[in-house]
Amino acid sequence: MKNIVAGHFAANTTEFIELALGTPLDLWLGVEGESEMEREARLDAARDILADNPDFPDRVSRVAAEAIEAHAPELFNVTPLTARRAAGRRQYRGGVAA
Repeated sequence: MKNIVAGHFAANTTEFIELALGTPLDLWLGVEGESEMEREARLDAARDILADNPDFPDRVSRVAAEAIEAHAPELFNVTPLTARRAAGRRQYRGGVAA
């Protein structure tokens, strides 16, 4: 399966997220070892993007929700619930065990 976002092929998960959001992840998450001046510049740029794109938090939430939905079994190691037969369940009979 190919990962295509806005007509571009994503080579890996990070690139897919960056294409979906339209910004590099480092802008929001920072870079290890960045100076205080670099951090302030990065945060200023992030604030400008948020000011120019008030719907950005909603887009981020949507991308995150879609990723979780698409990869939930792998992320959470879950299996889908299936309908159980009523006969297969134990019924609570009350009382105290002796």
